[in-house]
Amino acid sequence: MKSFTKQENSWMLYDWANSAYSIIITTAVFPLFYKAAATKAGMSASDSTAYLGYTIAISTFILAMLGPILGTIADYKGFKKKFFTFFLTLGVSFTALLAFIPSDKWLLLLICYTIAAIGSAGANVFYDAFLVDVTTEKRMNRISARGFGLGYIGSTIPFLISIAIIILAKQEILPITTTTASQIAFLITAIWWGVFSIPILRNVHQNYFIEPEQKPIINSFKRLGKTFKNIRQYRALFLFLLAYFFYIDGVGTIITMSTAYGSDLGISSTNLLIILFVTQAVAAPFSILFGRLSEKFSGKKMLYVGIIVYIIICIYAFFLKTTIDFWILAMLVATSQGGIQSLSRSFYAKLVPKEKSNEFFGFYNIFGKFASIMGPLLVGLTAQMTGRSNMGVFSLIILFVIGIIILTKVSEPKIELSSSESIDHV
Repeated sequence: MKSFTKQENSWMLYDWANSAYSIIITTAVFPLFYKAAATKAGMSASDSTAYLGYTIAISTFILAMLGPILGTIADYKGFKKKFFTFFLTLGVSFTALLAFIPSDKWLLLLICYTIAAIGSAGANVFYDAFLVDVTTEKRMNRISARGFGLGYIGSTIPFLISIAIIILAKQEILPITTTTASQIAFLITAIWWGVFSIPILRNVHQNYFIEPEQKPIINSFKRLGKTFKNIRQYRALFLFLLAYFFYIDGVGTIITMSTAYGSDLGISSTNLLIILFVTQAVAAPFSILFGRLSEKFSGKKMLYVGIIVYIIICIYAFFLKTTIDFWILAMLVATSQGGIQSLSRSFYAKLVPKEKSNEFFGFYNIFGKFASIMGPLLVGLTAQMTGRSNMGVFSLIILFVIGIIILTKVSEPKIELSSSESIDHV
């Protein structure tokens, strides 16, 4: 394996940059900050969890609608970087803005969170599509998995600083409130995300594209319609998207709502933050390990492994009662969450036509985002109907079962079976 190029390193470093948002805003500090604000407003635990689920559903729906359209336009020469930069700026700006919203304004917090989430997820659409521009098919599994590994490692630094500030504030060692400590964490996230995004902005460029033409927006819609009409011609790609639609729903829901679920079980916010920190540290080597094992056993087989682990997680979560149980659950998640996401990204990248990478990653996004609507809604509705959050988590098991069944029908990209650089679209 030759050394990584400047473009590969710059691309991977963005995982290092935006993973701070994923852990601090999506998973750890913000959900707890919001839950505290909602509780202060007199809202029940199940209702606040449900409203968080509905908020996630709204933001993912908006991006699911925009993804394929923007992706199709971004396939024109020079557009990919512009769209990436716009969503990056949107996400960083509104993440920083979270630090200045009063803690008792829970609705305003959710609105700001929604816009920041759109920025983060929107930038990821074009970031994922840049994978075809920075490396070869033979190296995609390794590069994608190493990116996730760097993300887990990099996110632990601002996360550790943030939880240290929060814990010290709780113990009154620092002369600030826990509310202020959490708001400082939001600022740390925005600064970390913005600074470490500079390499990808400077060094990564769109190498595969469609030449500019007259009426680009109208022609983009025509191209999008034609692709949607003919997507079934790409049998492996279409089947993979269906499988991905189901299993990534469960993955995303567990990631985004884990702290809210732990809070409902009575686990203290301090314990939750420590558990999440250790989860990030453990997930880093496992993500890289998934990439290495995929070169020996194939990406598809390692996806099977990841999905099976998540089925076990859903079953175990149903019986969760103690902090130790949550520790075990978190370590199970750590073994597979990075691997299943990184290998899904690289597996799909091998199937798409390179010059239409944004367009096809737009479909990848819409399948993933529509799936992410279903999971949080399922958890939210079940939690409100039964008054038990564990029932919602357990119900996610069906999504993993359907996903793995469909995945068995997906053909392996030829590159994983030989040294050829061809792509199997059959």
